[in-house]
Amino acid sequence: MERFQLRTEILIGGDGFGAMLKERKRVFIVTDKFMHESGRVSYLTDRLAPDAQHRIFSDVTPDPDIDTVTAGVSQIVEFQPDVVVALGGGSPIDAAKAIVFFAAKQFKMENCPFVAIPTTSGTGSEVSKFSVITDRSKGVKYPLIDESLLPDYAVLDAELTRSVPPGVTADTGMDVLTHAIEAYVCTEANDFTDALAEKAVRLVHQHLLTAYANPDDLTARQAMHNASCLAGAAFSNAGLGLCHSMAHAMGAQAHIPHGRANAILLPYVMSYNAGCESTLTPTAERYAALAAQLGLGTSSIRQSALNLIHLVRRMESRMKMPMSIREAGLSESDFEAMLDNMTEAALADRCMGTTPVPCTADAVRALYRQAYYKAGRYRSL
Repeated sequence: MERFQLRTEILIGGDGFGAMLKERKRVFIVTDKFMHESGRVSYLTDRLAPDAQHRIFSDVTPDPDIDTVTAGVSQIVEFQPDVVVALGGGSPIDAAKAIVFFAAKQFKMENCPFVAIPTTSGTGSEVSKFSVITDRSKGVKYPLIDESLLPDYAVLDAELTRSVPPGVTADTGMDVLTHAIEAYVCTEANDFTDALAEKAVRLVHQHLLTAYANPDDLTARQAMHNASCLAGAAFSNAGLGLCHSMAHAMGAQAHIPHGRANAILLPYVMSYNAGCESTLTPTAERYAALAAQLGLGTSSIRQSALNLIHLVRRMESRMKMPMSIREAGLSESDFEAMLDNMTEAALADRCMGTTPVPCTADAVRALYRQAYYKAGRYRSL
């Protein structure tokens, strides 16, 4: 049986959200130190009623870990809020989702809405039932997957993304593209998730390079914010695949930003899924369909799929992104030392459950090597 769910109410712009926030008396804010210490958290605190109390939990770091979630749960249980608001990129939102999830097991939060406000256009976490938490002692990322992780509200305000640096715009934008492409070809895709993924891919194609080159272009920024949300809703319902499994493992071991890891791996994973170097798979037809949506289709399924892969590479090149794991700063000795652990973690990752083409340990290891040494078909793209 196919299913599609979108429980989260999406507010585009910050005006309506401010009115709702003024009704709340105990506001718990989850963010990171930069958002707190730079004063950007005033986006929330300035909207509070004069008699409202608030607490800011800003201990979230990139790749939030189990200790961070535990500390946040302790504070939220002590404070007893009537609304929880996550403000920031994917890390604060993922941390807040896990904190709310575990805190709800300790006290009743039925009348405590959870609001997610992304400040980057990338993770789609504001509308997904995923939360990725790191176990630093094991060097492993664990995706939590539960419908209760879905925020009640998501606020998409492009103004919050205006100051995002070009490098982060590139990383997060390619994360959006990876979410949409993987959701489109994974085993749980359906007509509803396809519609969201297709629109997200078109918006990224039209607006990412503009947002990268002209950070003050709020039309492009809003389009990327919308694309991120659309792709998040797509993968939350359809699932992801091999690229995310490998990126999670690589991020936990090598500490490469998640969107950048996806961008490096995506062309190699797409080639593998499509069978471009051997026998074409049904997934190649799905890539060809996406290529056609972008005006890149041909009479050849193989060439159409390749055109989509070429597009990914061209976008990465124009945004001056690293084109290999080596170029991302990982030494060869460190890469070889962690290769087996990354392979094992990728195969155990929950995103592997919906990948469209079965993958062995040897295949994962070979893909990591191709992405490190720029080997195989895409070394010259």
